[in-house]
Amino acid sequence: MELASQIFALVIFVGMFIAVVSDKWHRYIPALVGAGLTIIVVFLIILRSPQAITDTLNLGQLTHQAFWWVQPGEELVESHQGVNWQTIIFIGGMMVMVEGLGEVGFFRWLCLRLAKLVNYRVVPILVSFMLLSGFLAMFIDSITVLLFLATVTIELARLLKFDPVPVIIAEIFASNVGGSATMCGDPPNIIIGTAYGYSFFDFATNTGPIAWIGMFATLAFFYFAFRKVLKASHENANIDPSTYPEPRDAIVNMNLFRINTFIFILIVVLLVTHAQTGISVALIGVIAASLILLAGFGNAGYILRRVDWRTLLFFVGLFICVGGLEVTGVLVILADFIAEISGGNIMIVIPIILWISAFASAIVDNIPFAATMIPVLRELAIKTAGFEQTTLAWTLALGTDIGGNATPIGASANVVGTAVAQREGYPISWGRFCKYTIPATIMVIGLCWLYLVIRYT
Repeated sequence: MELASQIFALVIFVGMFIAVVSDKWHRYIPALVGAGLTIIVVFLIILRSPQAITDTLNLGQLTHQAFWWVQPGEELVESHQGVNWQTIIFIGGMMVMVEGLGEVGFFRWLCLRLAKLVNYRVVPILVSFMLLSGFLAMFIDSITVLLFLATVTIELARLLKFDPVPVIIAEIFASNVGGSATMCGDPPNIIIGTAYGYSFFDFATNTGPIAWIGMFATLAFFYFAFRKVLKASHENANIDPSTYPEPRDAIVNMNLFRINTFIFILIVVLLVTHAQTGISVALIGVIAASLILLAGFGNAGYILRRVDWRTLLFFVGLFICVGGLEVTGVLVILADFIAEISGGNIMIVIPIILWISAFASAIVDNIPFAATMIPVLRELAIKTAGFEQTTLAWTLALGTDIGGNATPIGASANVVGTAVAQREGYPISWGRFCKYTIPATIMVIGLCWLYLVIRYT
């Protein structure tokens, strides 16, 4: 029975994974189908264990006060198995906040303000938009960052007569590198942080330093890769400076703009200090959504309709499928295999996890890979004496975040950025994308490997 449950759980998970990667359906559909099959076939028919369903759905954690707010001396209610509700509630709340900010023109205003500061010069726009992309991705998801940055980049490209594709590629890369610096940057970090109970500062002080070392290396790489083509296209154009857009024109409602900007700053402060205040990221997500909806009460229904609820369903289905691998012991077998081939040597385990994570995240979405590896790392830390689980977590975070840069499908931000370009008439081929991102990814992953070995061994 144990072997049968492991085989079926693995087959269901692999089938779900292949269906997600194929991109024939929105990824929430195969994730929910996989979740349903896991519950019915693995938990009920083979294992005959309703308790496995209860444990995997993990709804009980929502009723604990420590899930929302940790008092001194208490520990956060973490998701050690099954659905990670901290991740889902936080991402949902941030989605609502971002939609509210977008409705009042916050992101377009920010981009145009930065473009004006550099006098609408193309190469400085490349550098400044990369920095903006990396910085924003530290606090809001990189999907949103690319959605607005790519749109404004194309708007400026048409005005200033330059090819927006190099800038969009650089922005995508910068968002994933910058997102690796904090817990609330890239979705894999949110999953890792909430699973282990890490804080914003835990990430900022461990993955943050190498993320920004990698960011400046990335800036130099893309500056030298793209400056000639960008300057040549812009200098051949005769543009009237009076046609440059004014940042204030992006603001739809000034009063609501100020209120929503204040809410955004407040949420950033809460995220940075949540380890000190005891407020969980799930509660911060609820606060963000509630304040935005109250501020724009008349548009609350419209904002809620624009939220990508399908992505949240994808997370639920994904966590249930991974829960099937946990309950049946498949992930324990994988942890045993890594421990055996490494010989218990952390110097070998770090590159194994880092490079496998980077390679896997380059060819499949890094979110399901990160969710799958978290319980593997727990088992690996238990079975291999002397391994620090935190070291393994930082290695996984950097591998999935940076590795996702290599191809157009490696991370959600890549898919969004290239889709915006395609929609606006600037298709980005795999060849053109990978020509620049693969060497840049290898460079940054190499820096991460060096950093992890020096700091943690």
